[in-house]
Amino acid sequence: MNLDRFRSSPSGQLIHVGQGEAAYWAFVPHPLPPRLQADWELMGILSQADRALSELAGVGRTIPNPHLLIGPFVRREAVLSSRIEGTQANIADLYAYEAGQLPLPGAAPVPSKADVHEVLNYVRALEYGLERLATLPVSLRLICELHQRLLAGVRGEHATPGEFRTRQNWIGSPGSSLSDARYVPPPVEPMLASLDALEKYLHAPDPVYPPLVRLGLVAYQFEAIHPFVDGNGRIGRLLIALLLVEWGLLPLPLLYLSAFFFQHRNEYYDQMMAVSERGAWQEWLRFFLVGVKEQSQDAVDRARRLQDLQMAWRERLAQTRASALLLRLADHLFASPVLTIPEARQLLGVSYPTAQRNVEKLVQAGVLQQVGESSYGKTYAAADILHVVGRGEPE
Repeated sequence: MNLDRFRSSPSGQLIHVGQGEAAYWAFVPHPLPPRLQADWELMGILSQADRALSELAGVGRTIPNPHLLIGPFVRREAVLSSRIEGTQANIADLYAYEAGQLPLPGAAPVPSKADVHEVLNYVRALEYGLERLATLPVSLRLICELHQRLLAGVRGEHATPGEFRTRQNWIGSPGSSLSDARYVPPPVEPMLASLDALEKYLHAPDPVYPPLVRLGLVAYQFEAIHPFVDGNGRIGRLLIALLLVEWGLLPLPLLYLSAFFFQHRNEYYDQMMAVSERGAWQEWLRFFLVGVKEQSQDAVDRARRLQDLQMAWRERLAQTRASALLLRLADHLFASPVLTIPEARQLLGVSYPTAQRNVEKLVQAGVLQQVGESSYGKTYAAADILHVVGRGEPE
């Protein structure tokens, strides 16, 4: 680390670790909350973010069946949060993998199964966390449970899934060491103390800072502590989604910030580093809150587009006197827009010919399209859903 940049930081302290050639410096962040000066610009952005988030919460409360929309939002977040860490899978790849149809016929480039499995692990960890909130608050225990699911069976599996690190880690360019790392988080004992303080802050009321500001503070603090050998960034972004629900800011998990962080990833890293180096909390919080505002607005737009699409399909199918089975299959596409006839058969609990007829009716109605030209083991996709969910997805 460049010690001169950290030496006078109000956000934490440098500590000297080890002796002789093995010695190094590490940064230990002070417990939350920091003492922030009044900032009218920050308050203005906070107000905008609150309004945008409130509108999204209203959408979540008024959509007749909002659970149909959670799956697409969770998967988009999983793809983009994992993309920040270097995976190359997109939303169609993820749906195809879940349907056992990776790669999709004619798709290019074809992602590695390892990449897509990492993304699916993110989905499973997030879904598990949302269910677990009914019995366990966001806590160190839950964080470890999420980490175990995130790294299960993937390339980070060597990184002690579900356990806080027992050795020093660091952040730097490939091949860097402790001596030339860009950032060295707390050694193990101070790390554990920092985690304990963070958990206490999560569970204690804050009479000064509003929830969205607290969320920005927590997002930085977790990254600064960096408590795992691998997966810190993804777990940190998972925490944001879970806390939005646990703190009552959203009734459902509809807001995710990874798209904003990916789009501005250099600034994302630089802003957090600036907090560590010089206590630039206001700048980080402004960046974070702009992300909340923009992604709330984006989520409202996508939710309404998906709702409009569902209504348009229902009206189109009603003109053909569609059966309840057909409407059920059409609704299922919002949870899984890549489909095979055996999957339709299992979902509907009908014979193969009946499932085939229902799939063909959705093709005739323009709801489904066959992917590729295979005459056996056909794969179908709801391109309209994939377009709404994947719209704006970075290359």
